[in-house]
Amino acid sequence: MSFESNKPFQDFAHFPRGLRRCGEFTVVEAQLLEQAGHAMLALYSEQTAPSSSEEQRFVEQVKEGSATDSKHAKVWLKYLKVIGPKRVHRLCSPMTSGGDDDFEPVEDSSE
Repeated sequence: MSFESNKPFQDFAHFPRGLRRCGEFTVVEAQLLEQAGHAMLALYSEQTAPSSSEEQRFVEQVKEGSATDSKHAKVWLKYLKVIGPKRVHRLCSPMTSGGDDDFEPVEDSSE
């Protein structure tokens, strides 16, 4: 059987309330992560070699970054996206010290 795991996968560092209660995954996705998460992590981090064609397809699709037919790859890529770095969008750019030579700070004359 593919994606065998002895214990349920939990990532309390990223999901302190658990995978099922975090709100990022559906019930089916959370169950799949809990059941096969350790096996997927071992394959992703290359700690174990794929033992079936399904596991090999998982490794290939995760490396490509696009899951087409593997439900394990789809869930793992979603997991990686959720725990990955967050993008910050700013409405203005920070001022730089170079480039604006004609800028002079105004002194407070209220003293």
